[in-house]
Amino acid sequence: MSKTHLLNNLKDLIFIILGVASAAFGLESLLLPNQFIDGGVTGISLLVANLTGWRLSVLLVAINLPFLVLARWVIGKRFAVKTAIAITLLAITIYTVHFPEVTDDKLLVAVFGGFFLGAGIGLSMRGGSVLDGTEVLAIFLSRKLGLKVSDWVILINIVIFGAAAYLLSVEQALYSLLTYIVASKTLDFVIDGIEEYTGVTIISQQSEEVRRILVEELGSGVTIYRGRGGYRSSKEGHEIDIIYTVITRLEISKLTRLVRSVDESAFFTMSSINDTYGGMVKKKGVH
Repeated sequence: MSKTHLLNNLKDLIFIILGVASAAFGLESLLLPNQFIDGGVTGISLLVANLTGWRLSVLLVAINLPFLVLARWVIGKRFAVKTAIAITLLAITIYTVHFPEVTDDKLLVAVFGGFFLGAGIGLSMRGGSVLDGTEVLAIFLSRKLGLKVSDWVILINIVIFGAAAYLLSVEQALYSLLTYIVASKTLDFVIDGIEEYTGVTIISQQSEEVRRILVEELGSGVTIYRGRGGYRSSKEGHEIDIIYTVITRLEISKLTRLVRSVDESAFFTMSSINDTYGGMVKKKGVH
């Protein structure tokens, strides 16, 4: 294992640990004691914990298990392993570390509970994992049944908050919706506003090898442009292939690692894309 690879893994682990700590604090000190929930799998776990009294740590692992299997197929083995580690660390932290209840003010709980939970999820995503399997399910449903990823996320959460309104109370559900909104905005801020899809332009002297590894290892479709080199390391007027591909935000870490393994000096630009139609964004699981 190269030194660069080791440092990247260490950086990812630090992001995951910070994310777990933030999410655990938000859950134990704010959301769970006040019977607030969030969206997604975390919200389902909180709802079941509030209704049954079962341990949140056990529910987080049990309910996320099917999504971990799905992540292995939809995103890839590396992502699924990192996510399993992150969720396990979160469950262990909640089980062993007892954070004090900070406040019972409902507005403060909704805002700051959402902030710490969203920051935790965002930091874990910076480390190449997630603490909630909802987005994995949304990507899968988008590819199989159509609609945008964001549409599926909304539909899933409508069901969750509807159940909260029925099983808890309308007031609790509305405060929980505020928690979800704050968590979503915080998450977007932590990961620099990356959308569901990201367009990536890659300029490399090893363009053919980069193209091959993106298609074979990432399972991503690519478009090749012809261009002329103008940066210092290139000969003046030297023709070069420019690669363009579209990936989900969960795959950015893997794409960067794959391209760097071929060409350390490759140049990237990335831009947010609201959604894509047609073509080959991602037609198969990444191994």
